[in-house]
Amino acid sequence: MSTFQLVWLRNDLRHYDNAALHAAAQTGLPVVAVFISTPQTWQQHDMAPIKQDLIRRRVVALQQELAVVGIPLLAIEADCYSDCTAILRQLAQQGAVGLYAQTEYELREQHRDLAVTHALGAMGVPCFWFDSQCVMPPGSVRSKTGDIYKVFTPFKKTWLAQLQHKGVRVLSKPLVQKTIALDVTGFTPMLVGDDSSAAWPVAEQQVLELLRSFCRERVQDYQQARDFPAIDGTSSLSPYFAIGVVSAQQAVARLQTEADSALWQEGTGAAVWLSELIWREFYKHILVAYPQLIKHRAFQHDTEAIVWGNNEAWFAAWCEGRTGYPIVDAAMRQLNQTGWMHNRLRMITASFLVKDLQIDWRWGERYFMSKLIDGEFAANNGGWQWAASTGTDAAPYFRIFNPVTQSEKFDPKGIFLKKYLPELAGLTGKQLHWPHPLPMSVQYFRPVVDHAKARLRTLSMFKAARGESADVSDEPVRLA
Repeated sequence: MSTFQLVWLRNDLRHYDNAALHAAAQTGLPVVAVFISTPQTWQQHDMAPIKQDLIRRRVVALQQELAVVGIPLLAIEADCYSDCTAILRQLAQQGAVGLYAQTEYELREQHRDLAVTHALGAMGVPCFWFDSQCVMPPGSVRSKTGDIYKVFTPFKKTWLAQLQHKGVRVLSKPLVQKTIALDVTGFTPMLVGDDSSAAWPVAEQQVLELLRSFCRERVQDYQQARDFPAIDGTSSLSPYFAIGVVSAQQAVARLQTEADSALWQEGTGAAVWLSELIWREFYKHILVAYPQLIKHRAFQHDTEAIVWGNNEAWFAAWCEGRTGYPIVDAAMRQLNQTGWMHNRLRMITASFLVKDLQIDWRWGERYFMSKLIDGEFAANNGGWQWAASTGTDAAPYFRIFNPVTQSEKFDPKGIFLKKYLPELAGLTGKQLHWPHPLPMSVQYFRPVVDHAKARLRTLSMFKAARGESADVSDEPVRLA
């Protein structure tokens, strides 16, 4: 029986800069990779069908890419995380001398990996876990007193200092290996997806070229263009970060190469995009330090006392893009139709759900996960708690976006609005951003709430939760 190294791929679906794959290949033994799809667990985690399809398409592409270097990728269909231990044990029994994989941070993933470690360890097969999701692994960015940062700005300052001191390392793809074949009798091959993510390329070289071209040609305009949904001003790489087609290390290294000194100049497009990458890491660090977040608890404990209205009819109107607020409705239709939403619009729609409709942020968090092609727990939870003023470094509770002025500012010509709200195509100017009262010729939705009254109600809710005097004389929010 030939010996080999077993690499378990999860959210690191790449062969460039893959720490687990690289380390296994460095041993000189043949390498066999395995991916196990677990749709029941994915569904329990509210993973969007379009993200599931992207994963399945990417695994097929990765199979072809790894085959070129002699590494077979076994794509196996299971049901849930609990199936992984038996599958890996059966594969390891065929001569594996080690299991290599990238660390995952969420609790259920940690429990799954601990079970695998114990099961394979009992067979004499050690497991090697590589903490490479972040440029700076969780716990490595601390204050001078050794504390975890709860505020982004000092975290970023220390993170940047460490980057300048340590640099960033990107690993090469594995060299050509001696191929071996395992017996996969009894395993169900991974099912194909529904092709709902077809608009997103999945070949690794294509994705890396998207990264290169953004850093080379468009990042300098990122600061000016990123907030306008009608402009192609963002990298659109978030789905690939979410499933690990491209790593944080690759992004930072490419940005350093293309931007050069501009990267360290405050306010440049390169510096601002780097800041967004650091935000992504910040939320992962927070998740590891405060695992209660995985249980959907608010970071700021006092906000658990907020009594949310949770009007189900209003929530349905928000989900379906029929609130009567054009920027909110257009954004939600973008999400529902494409599986992606512009970041500025994520802030606007989240603020509207929580602070105009007084609906628990957890409802919106779950809905976004069920639709987003780039859904990641840490970033999604962090973003929602920021918008809801319940999280770390969150927006102050009294910061409440006005959806109409946001629309006028970030889609001044209504290009984005008209794309997703064709019923408003005949309107222009301010009427497009706030078409009420509706002209007889326009078939659109009446506003579900009055923003000004909703704002007052929200301020009272937060004050009451904080034990402050709340003006209960404000009129209740009602249908307009």
